[in-house]
Amino acid sequence: MRRTRQTWAGAAGALLLATAVLSGCTSSTDTAADRTCAEARNGTMVTPPPSGPPPTSVNLSTNPELATGYRSNMTPVRTGGFAVSAANPLATQAACRVLADGGTAVDALIAAQAVLGLVEPQSSGIGGGAFLMYYDANTRSVEAYDGREVAPAAATENYLRWISDTDRTPPQPNARASGRSIGVPGVLRMLELAHRDHGKQPWRDLFTPAVDLADRGFAIGPRLAAQIAQAAPDLARDENAKAYFLQPDGSPKPAGFNLTNPGYAKTLGAIAADGADAFYTGAIARSIVDATASTSGGRTPGQLTLADLAGYQPKKREAICTPYRDHQICGMPNPSSGGITVAATLGILENFDLAAVAPDNPDRNGGKPKAKAVHLISEAERLAYADRDKYIADSDFVPLPGNTPNTLLDRNYLKQRAALINPDRAMGTAQPGDFGPVPLGTGPQPPEHGTSHVSVVDKYGNAGALTTTVESEFGSYHLVDGFLLNNQLTDFAANPTAPDGTPVANRVQANKRPRSSMSPTLVFDSAPDGARGQLTHVTGSPGGSVIIQFVVKTLVGMLDWQLDPQQAVSAVAFGAGNTPVTGVGGEHPAINATDKGDHDPLVQQLRAMGHQVSVNSQSSGLSALKRDGDGWIGGTDPRREGAVMGDVK
Repeated sequence: MRRTRQTWAGAAGALLLATAVLSGCTSSTDTAADRTCAEARNGTMVTPPPSGPPPTSVNLSTNPELATGYRSNMTPVRTGGFAVSAANPLATQAACRVLADGGTAVDALIAAQAVLGLVEPQSSGIGGGAFLMYYDANTRSVEAYDGREVAPAAATENYLRWISDTDRTPPQPNARASGRSIGVPGVLRMLELAHRDHGKQPWRDLFTPAVDLADRGFAIGPRLAAQIAQAAPDLARDENAKAYFLQPDGSPKPAGFNLTNPGYAKTLGAIAADGADAFYTGAIARSIVDATASTSGGRTPGQLTLADLAGYQPKKREAICTPYRDHQICGMPNPSSGGITVAATLGILENFDLAAVAPDNPDRNGGKPKAKAVHLISEAERLAYADRDKYIADSDFVPLPGNTPNTLLDRNYLKQRAALINPDRAMGTAQPGDFGPVPLGTGPQPPEHGTSHVSVVDKYGNAGALTTTVESEFGSYHLVDGFLLNNQLTDFAANPTAPDGTPVANRVQANKRPRSSMSPTLVFDSAPDGARGQLTHVTGSPGGSVIIQFVVKTLVGMLDWQLDPQQAVSAVAFGAGNTPVTGVGGEHPAINATDKGDHDPLVQQLRAMGHQVSVNSQSSGLSALKRDGDGWIGGTDPRREGAVMGDVK
């Protein structure tokens, strides 16, 4: 056999034990919420085969987090009035219990985020940022919440490039691990704003699951253990991170190790009692500023100040809602490029009959896509990414063409873009559209990295799609009061000018938000007159700049190919940024990744069409919920440890 099957029983048992600790489940204290939000084993773990030499600099950005295998033959979860899917079962259960107790979708998201920051610190946490798409069933409104980090007021356009204008040496040990990468965290202020608008349960109660779990401890899961081992040398530079993640002898703490975090419990306790102000002012804020300014381990300090923290404000922005066949797709506007780029890709693809190139007889893993489907979708993504790379940034600093996303999403324009696709030959690299004199250049695109995602619907009909991140795995490696600080500023272009000397849209500027690819997405039926109908789907994914591709393949899977949510997220991960490389995830059981895919028929066909195919394993963390009659059906990515829970039918 090409793959080695594993039971993964030890790891699963550790996670279930920690789940019991979180819920307080025992034979004598079992409650209705405990039974409703129980985790079920789902799928059989397989390990990916070796995919050749280490990723090149080109495809590092398409595999931003450590790949940790694939759970084959996962089954969808059917629920009644509420459901939640998150990338870790402990976070899923915390959110599910909030929903079972009558909380709203935003209440559940706050509980999930607090737990994710503990059990999945390599991906997200209160030291990072997030984007939230929220549907209010009462007002039938879609709201986009921006909790993206901002650059310090002292940041210059060369902030990541060199130490100062008189000391033109790069930040040490590198921009990411230095204090220069740390932006003002935004997720807590954003969640507080969303809770003020849509919360039902008391703010203070939503942190209790994470506080209890931090005090009692949880068993390190296999994914976290693998990432600790990989990042151990970098974690060792920070004394707090070293003490928390590594053994006294410097070795990484292994899977199954019971990890407690009293510092995080204390921090969350303060936030629960006093709101987000406890984080952005006072002792916690001082600890953040001191850590950012630290030179321990030879690190170049950042220039974050108490005023930067105290002055941070989340923003409510106008959602990007565009038609796609008989649906309306609503996504996040800039500074995330996700909503615009997903919408542009789908707008291009609307000119092709994708239903005609659906996978044949898809199995529980979503089947194997046809080469023509991968070709068309990848080409559409290249064209959309070309516009993204040139034009999209924080529009508070860099206006979009025509000062509106509608310029990039005009149906006639996207039809013209679709006409550039040769049905038989890959274009390699696409050129951006021409919108007349726009004084912007396209420089090297910085890679984006570690993230997590939560999809949730509550019994009131509200829904939330939250994508949350500290950027790279373990962020900047700075651990403060039990949580990690982000390295989000490395999502800016370090070089502020393009080769022709024109300024790059996504360059560093004081108080600016770096561009993101996070794509939390809500889908609605579309009435004949184009009006927004009933909410039908909630989805999103981590994965850096490849998030856009992960979300597109999942939407196409559900809307064009009629896959259920589990099949759609389990399906082969494929797509392209604006490079000649097309990714086809070699972790999937349907892909033969041996010898760099040389023996796989899909890979062979794509290469014959001119695609440079990479079969490196992908590390998406997709979740998807779909309306199913009067209930919901949900799926979670087999490439991570996630679970779907709710009032299971």
